[in-house]
Amino acid sequence: MSVARTTEIAASSSKSFDDALNKGVNRACETLDNVTGVWIKDQEAVVEDGKISSYKVRMKVTFVLK
Repeated sequence: MSVARTTEIAASSSKSFDDALNKGVNRACETLDNVTGVWIKDQEAVVEDGKISSYKVRMKVTFVLK
């Protein structure tokens, strides 16, 4: 029987939401073992001088406990 846990993380990028998501997943996989999925909880874009300056993603990461 497997037991899974979720943790919430946030990541940002100056390029895109996709890049922010990838940065978050890559960082989670460096710290957590057995990452099995992510759920995007929220997305946000920061606007400065009429242009998007950064993209932020809040996600829940699921990983299986040993």
